[in-house]
Amino acid sequence: MKIPLELYIHIPFCIRKCDYCDFLSFSSTREQQKTYMKALKREIRASGTFPEHHVTTVFFGGGTPSVPEAERLAEVLELLKDRFQFDQDAEITLEANPGTLSEEKLRVYREAGFNRLSLGCQSVHSEELKQLGRIHTYKEFLESFSMARKLGFSNINVDLMSGLPGQSLKSYEESLRTIAKLEPEHISAYSLIVEPGTPFAERDLDLPDEETERRMYDRTGEILGEYGYTQYEISNYAKPGRECRHNIGYWKRTNYLGFGPGAASLLGSRRFTNTTDMKKYLADSGCPEMVREDVEVLSVQDCMEEFMFLGLRMNEGISEKQFEELFGQRINEVYGEVLKKYLALDLLWRSNGRIGLTREGISISNVILSDFLLG
Repeated sequence: MKIPLELYIHIPFCIRKCDYCDFLSFSSTREQQKTYMKALKREIRASGTFPEHHVTTVFFGGGTPSVPEAERLAEVLELLKDRFQFDQDAEITLEANPGTLSEEKLRVYREAGFNRLSLGCQSVHSEELKQLGRIHTYKEFLESFSMARKLGFSNINVDLMSGLPGQSLKSYEESLRTIAKLEPEHISAYSLIVEPGTPFAERDLDLPDEETERRMYDRTGEILGEYGYTQYEISNYAKPGRECRHNIGYWKRTNYLGFGPGAASLLGSRRFTNTTDMKKYLADSGCPEMVREDVEVLSVQDCMEEFMFLGLRMNEGISEKQFEELFGQRINEVYGEVLKKYLALDLLWRSNGRIGLTREGISISNVILSDFLLG
């Protein structure tokens, strides 16, 4: 039986880096983009064909993958299809930002085989977008969303953010309802994290207090539920059957292979990350082992920890039977005390051989999940 495999392609280019972003991304010239795409294709060609695997999902992330010419992305996807065995119904996602799309680009994406679009909106309010350093207005987002529908994209995710500078509970609720009324198949609703080294980290930000942020989180599920969305992971909501298969694979520790600088991979118990040094990547991408860093073989303990703190992010929780099959031990033998503690506090639920976070548990998930680290 062939092994499921997910592919991630990193496109590091942006028109302008947002003030809160700590991802590997930067502005570029058309010539720099062409040089990068050549290096990316060299890495793909040199990485083997994985005949024992079948590709279930592909995700082009960034950066803003919709910045380069659409034809360049089409060429990369064509090469991937040539090198790997794709499932007929493989989910192929492209991240895109308003202000970088056109009907012609969207047409090229569709013809190439992209069947899912992830659009960054973040807020429907101009002042909040300005605070974030976004390059687009809400009007431009609407134009991009409408164009995508017109060109045949029937599976669209929209990103929203809470906990923004100057954001009120009312303005966040307005963003939720405005986007939900557009009926995208999927909504990702993230809380702002101020990362070190970003422009936000250098500013005195007027952020919502802890209680307001908690109310924002609660209202996300309540409001989106009114519009037919079901929460299936801490930050993700979908119409029935439209959950992001790529993300679910990540939370379930499906094998994944990343291409491009900074891209991470997990193959069995072997994990590695590509260099973030663009100069080194461009020079050595034709020899993948030379651009791979932080190569490690995960211990059984490492795998147990990841099984728990990734799997518990999902509303369906984790399977006790699967834990025993994977690790040869019952979950109580390893995590008995932790489970007892949080079950007694009603922060975990246990039913029909599964364990998951309660609604209250989700709100303090970082604290709970850290207790599943065995080191």
